[in-house]
Amino acid sequence: MDVFAILAGLATGMVLGLFGSGGSIIALPALMYLLHVEPKSAIAMSLGVVAVTATVSGLHNWRKGLVDVRVALVFGLFGVAGTFAGARLGLLTPVVIQLGLFALVMYAAAWRMLKPVKIVAPAAGGVVSAGGGTAALGDGFIPPHLGHIALHGIGVGVLTGLVGVGGGFLIVPALVLLSGIPMKTAVGTSLVIVAAKSYAGFIGYMGGVPIDWMVMASFTVVTVLGSFLGSHFANRISQAMLKKAFAWFLVVVATYIMFKSVL
Repeated sequence: MDVFAILAGLATGMVLGLFGSGGSIIALPALMYLLHVEPKSAIAMSLGVVAVTATVSGLHNWRKGLVDVRVALVFGLFGVAGTFAGARLGLLTPVVIQLGLFALVMYAAAWRMLKPVKIVAPAAGGVVSAGGGTAALGDGFIPPHLGHIALHGIGVGVLTGLVGVGGGFLIVPALVLLSGIPMKTAVGTSLVIVAAKSYAGFIGYMGGVPIDWMVMASFTVVTVLGSFLGSHFANRISQAMLKKAFAWFLVVVATYIMFKSVL
């Protein structure tokens, strides 16, 4: 890998470590444009990279007590089913549609980061910013609305499998709204869910597209190292500044994808 691919791998891991989401949004363009991987193979490989990296970060958060296992099981179970179905659908979907949807997801993620939406968790006693602000929910746990969590899991899962995004930027606010868990726990729980869904998506693509195992393994190693850096600095740097910078980065990359590969 050249220096730009290494930096992209580190950035992928750092974003996952810092925010609990956003890794695939960097990994897919890096694999396509820096490592010259074919689009469908890049989608599959980005899912594999994020699966391993999110597993490492998720285990780290679980050891710190920042994973709600019950919510992760419900969301993850239905998310895995949706992701596998989305991956099989992705094998049949024209690449231009997949990349167009991917760019739109990037724009949506950037908008969410630049314009955080106030989410009021029912009976939680506080407001949480979907853009990653500080939670003020109190310590009481609200029994999750399992049906809504399951439906959301299926929907985000299909999107994950189709375009190769983990969907953490959708999962975190959904977990806060539907289950009432604090923001830090939502981020940790999201990593576990993203890992499970990404494995399902990768398996869904296996056998249907060629996989460059050496490139994927090398990129994964660098990404895992980046996730440790992200976790280390998570409480040491301004989250608001990082989110704004990352959001504008997403706008630039999404626009590049649209003009180079879609339009």
